[in-house]
Amino acid sequence: MFKVKRYFESGSKRYGYYSLKALEENHNVNLERLPYSIRILLESVLRQYDGWSIKEEHVLNLVNWNTDKFDEGIDVPFKPARVLLQDFTGVPAMVDFASMRKAIADMGGDPKRINPDRKADLVIDHSVQVDKYASGDALVFNMEMEFERNEERYRFLNWAQKAFSNFRVVPPATGIVHQVNLEYLAQVVFVQEESGELLAYPDTLVGTDSHTTMINGLGVLGWGVGGIEAEACMLGKPSYFPVPDVVGVKLGGRMKEGATATDLALLVTHVLRKHGVVGKFVEYFGEGVSALSLADRATVSNMAPEYGATCAFFPVDYETLNYLKLTGRKKEHMDLVEMYCRENMLFRDEDSLPEYSEIVEIDLGEVEACLAGPKRPQDLVPLSRMKDEFNLSLTREKGHHGFGLIGDTDKKVFLAMDGARTSLKNGSVVIVAITSCTNTSNPFVLIGAGLLAKKACKLGLSIPPYVKTSLAPGSKVVTAYLKRSGLLEYLERLGFSIVGYGCTTCIGNSGPLRREIEEAIKENDLLVASVLSGNRNFEGRIHPLVKANYLASPSLVVAYALAGNMNVDLYRESLGKDKNGQDVYLKDIWPTNREIEEIIKEVVDSGLFVKEYEDVYEGNKRWNEIADDSGVLYDFDEESTYIQNPPFFEGLSMEVERIKKLENLRVVGMFGDYVTTDHISPAGSISEDSPAGKYLMENDVRKEYFNSYGSRRGNHEVMMRGTFANIRLINKLAGGKEGGYTKYFPTGEIMSIYDACMRYKKDGVGLVVIAGEGYGMGSSRDWAAKGVALLGVKAVIAKSYERIHRSNLALMGVLPLQFKQGESAESLGLTGEEVLTIHVEDNIKPRSYAKVTAVDKDGNKKEFDVLVRFDSEVEMDYYRHGGILSMVLREKLKG
Repeated sequence: MFKVKRYFESGSKRYGYYSLKALEENHNVNLERLPYSIRILLESVLRQYDGWSIKEEHVLNLVNWNTDKFDEGIDVPFKPARVLLQDFTGVPAMVDFASMRKAIADMGGDPKRINPDRKADLVIDHSVQVDKYASGDALVFNMEMEFERNEERYRFLNWAQKAFSNFRVVPPATGIVHQVNLEYLAQVVFVQEESGELLAYPDTLVGTDSHTTMINGLGVLGWGVGGIEAEACMLGKPSYFPVPDVVGVKLGGRMKEGATATDLALLVTHVLRKHGVVGKFVEYFGEGVSALSLADRATVSNMAPEYGATCAFFPVDYETLNYLKLTGRKKEHMDLVEMYCRENMLFRDEDSLPEYSEIVEIDLGEVEACLAGPKRPQDLVPLSRMKDEFNLSLTREKGHHGFGLIGDTDKKVFLAMDGARTSLKNGSVVIVAITSCTNTSNPFVLIGAGLLAKKACKLGLSIPPYVKTSLAPGSKVVTAYLKRSGLLEYLERLGFSIVGYGCTTCIGNSGPLRREIEEAIKENDLLVASVLSGNRNFEGRIHPLVKANYLASPSLVVAYALAGNMNVDLYRESLGKDKNGQDVYLKDIWPTNREIEEIIKEVVDSGLFVKEYEDVYEGNKRWNEIADDSGVLYDFDEESTYIQNPPFFEGLSMEVERIKKLENLRVVGMFGDYVTTDHISPAGSISEDSPAGKYLMENDVRKEYFNSYGSRRGNHEVMMRGTFANIRLINKLAGGKEGGYTKYFPTGEIMSIYDACMRYKKDGVGLVVIAGEGYGMGSSRDWAAKGVALLGVKAVIAKSYERIHRSNLALMGVLPLQFKQGESAESLGLTGEEVLTIHVEDNIKPRSYAKVTAVDKDGNKKEFDVLVRFDSEVEMDYYRHGGILSMVLREKLKG
């Protein structure tokens, strides 16, 4: 149909490729007007056109993007080159693969038919916790604890890498998934042999972590999806989504002295979240792009989930090639990347401006030192206003910007620590962490933090004993250049010893505070704080006892560690006394850009990357010692509290259900705006009095071995009990009780959501969740949909959804519905006590309306229409099958 295959030579080899220029000539259209990200989608459907899953209409609709010939009703079928997993989301994905193998074997099929169809890499980075810190042996201790806690999960992954083809595992203590992707895994241009010749095409991916977008900074198109959608891609199923609007963000000027990429990323998050880019592509252009290093671009792209964009794309240019050289990629491959991108209209042309759906302008010269918080990453606070804003937040009405404290906000508690008397008060900073993929990929901000630490040490400054400090580099390369520069020594002196190579504090693996500190906080109801160089600071995420959480650059993390309190004006107030008793201010120790850049030139080179990645798959001795089990089927242990065979295929028949009316549903959760996936399925610590904690104790697991929800995602029994278990969740049906509680309406009792769901399931009653704006924002967490489905929730009705979570609900057979514009539970007078019937039939169309009937306890009836948020016909098929996993299994059994 589309005769556009062309050839070019690079080095001594000849490559075929699917030419956008040829398509342009054949159809007499101008493709230079398309944003670069749309060009990559176009190349993908053009190359993989098969007339069935990818049709002529999909190709031509992208050709006609943003014209009067464009049809919004035609989705993009996206088949990425590869899939990227991390262990929190990757373990349950591979458990599903193992479960499918067992199910197909039980039903008489060949289990070897279940394999990833696309290349899949899993990086183990989310399981290390900060148990030990401020100690030279913290790294080894925490890694040993990580293996002790997670041996069973790691044994399973070790089995999986041997049992499945197209699947590789990067062992623990190597780096953070997105930094390993940026520094090593990403190709920018893929090459594969096809029909006896080499075929070149763009490196594209989906990942089971929302911050997969970090790779957009390298000119690689990819984004986060739920584990369920990733499994579909691994099985060769296209990921369908509406053709996106593309918001062009014009960057102008240059950042001024003292501003960092972290500050830029937080500003961009603030501006774009306010502008509204949910479900849209963001693409950067303008003279300011050339002023940003690749690491700066990656820092900005990383935060795309925080501003709500699907991706945040920087096209390939000379800086991309420079970074490939820096990170030790071979010259032959760099030449291929440049040649292919130039030949196929994918190399950034500063003289040609694509058309965008809309344009937002950001002046880099306006970027200043800032933080974000206390509860959301989009809530920007300039450093100059931080003290005032924090004090206002204490008494401001409880919500995203306030804590609603009444009474004495200046209370102080004295306690003895390490033989000395110290004090805690509202605003005390008890956790500081240089962590997360966002910033640990960026030498500028890490060298900056090291220089600040050096200057502080030279002047004799120290950190209060109640502050828990940690440094979790994104890769071993970071450690290498910090050591080479001599700056690691000073970070360690202040307590920033390396605690592990992984996500740690940003994902909620901050570990316990010292016992006396936890007791002081709980007994005196203190509002304490954390400061981290991360991307997420939602309530209850960082640590259960820390209510105020702020995102900041690594240098500001060190500064607030020294200050020990948020109630400090770092521009005007002293950080402490020097050796001579003189006040030391932040300006006295803040490094200059020139100081930082000179050190980077001296210590960061390609040799570091080559050395640290040469044995990336075999470099962890403890991983290599895991017992070998290379059978075709995984031997599920019924006694395991980590890995269980999930019940998704129980009672599966070959017959496919029709879509039918959902009757007599009870409301189990009634939530406000911006309920995150952390609220729905927390990743952090498990409390003893939670349903999950009780389950673990019943199975003889001691509290110190509870690990985290994230690490136990291979066990549906834990994850069902953990669904809606966030201690900060506000359910309007819980009678004012905070946490995972609801009212069981038949008796009027307030109980855990899990217990209520189990009672409703025994009663044969289906459930519904009602929510406000942005339901499911945050991490691409598959268990936020899986857990909901297993609890018996049949539908969710929300004012709006975050993209990934809505998709995950449909992929798990939960009906996603949306209130009509201007309507909500409040405007319709719903209390949650009603019994609902949702009138859907098999002939329903994507994005059509369905009627809901609500009957209150007195028999009064009200009706309203809701938008059915199936965004494609394919999603409706997934729903009919009861979810994509059942659909795939049926297809494999049919052969």
